[in-house]
Amino acid sequence: MPVGIEKINLYAGRFYLDIAELAQVRGLDSRYVAENLMCKARSVYPVYEDAITLAVNAAKKLLLSQDLEDIELLIVGTESAVDMGKPISTWVHRFCNLSHNCRNFEIKHACYGGTAALKMAAFWVASGIRPGKKALVISTDFSSTQIDNKYEAISGGSAVAMLVSNNPQILELELGKAGYWTNEISDNLRPNSRVEVVTTEMSFYSYMDALEGAYSHYIQLNGNNPVNYEADFKKHIYHAPFPGMTFQAHRTMLNRLHTVDKVTAKSKFEEKVAESLHFAQVIGSSYGSSTFIGLLSLLNYASDLQPKDRISLFAYGGGCQGEFYSGLIGSTAREKICSLNINQHLNQRIRLSVEEYEINELTREKYINTSTYKPERNLSESYEKLYENQGFLVLKQVEDFYREYEWS
Repeated sequence: MPVGIEKINLYAGRFYLDIAELAQVRGLDSRYVAENLMCKARSVYPVYEDAITLAVNAAKKLLLSQDLEDIELLIVGTESAVDMGKPISTWVHRFCNLSHNCRNFEIKHACYGGTAALKMAAFWVASGIRPGKKALVISTDFSSTQIDNKYEAISGGSAVAMLVSNNPQILELELGKAGYWTNEISDNLRPNSRVEVVTTEMSFYSYMDALEGAYSHYIQLNGNNPVNYEADFKKHIYHAPFPGMTFQAHRTMLNRLHTVDKVTAKSKFEEKVAESLHFAQVIGSSYGSSTFIGLLSLLNYASDLQPKDRISLFAYGGGCQGEFYSGLIGSTAREKICSLNINQHLNQRIRLSVEEYEINELTREKYINTSTYKPERNLSESYEKLYENQGFLVLKQVEDFYREYEWS
């Protein structure tokens, strides 16, 4: 039975920060940011948005009434949860109007959480224990405050919602073809609700170890069927903590096969990987959504993709877990993704000045762990234009830690 992604949707917020302007204000090397990090812009979220609103705003436009009846499993992957006990999946369940007969939970594993959720949902569908039923999987995250931090230019966030079923019109997962690799390491931490800690060099080498280890396992699990990295996959998608990381990943894999110079590696990268990065370059780090945003970008821009073409995906989460797996392009994948008009969604965001962005981030930080507050809605004076009467879920207020949401 084929299993995979039937529908998919992205929510990347309503505001963005231009990275070239940020680099100028911070005195950063703009050429390094553009060419090595490959960053152009990043999404910024106002204080009345959080991981819950992002998730719901991604999912609501995805689901038809029949989908609501068919969904019996909801899994939300996040490392940006608003509560240490109550899972955000319960709020998502409520605001997406899912059936009461639905199992829901939240899963955390840094940037691997979204992939863990997808795989768990896919195997549940494949089990056939509830024939015809579907799973809703959402990956939702955004950066903590990073003002004047060395990771500021690559911060961001987004939510991607996916309907997983036995009708994989977007991507059919080859469930038996997945290699995984794990190793305990403290390369990426969120020790409290205010701080993100990244050990850059350690994280880089751990990512590469996980990539090679997961691919070796993928080959091993294919048994007597040899794998040709360049010939067997039409395109490659890599987890992108920042877009430039994917070039280093692809060059590492090419060098595993045979030594290539930088010019050759760049040419092969443009052919096999670059089309998956357009959206990431203007959203910023999307954590667990990264590979799925890569899939959306690939399907939107790669005109040479055909149904049943095999692609590879590599997911990585600090801590750490890597997974290398493959999938087959669905029968109507490109048409459905192009119809989402993702570029229009991204272009409708309002550009914030660095000063406006800083005010927003400092205000968000002020509210963290505060028991009672009503979020201000004066960011760039654009609430009326971007939210009002447009049916987005927003945070109304927090009172004695109880969160109240409303539709805009």
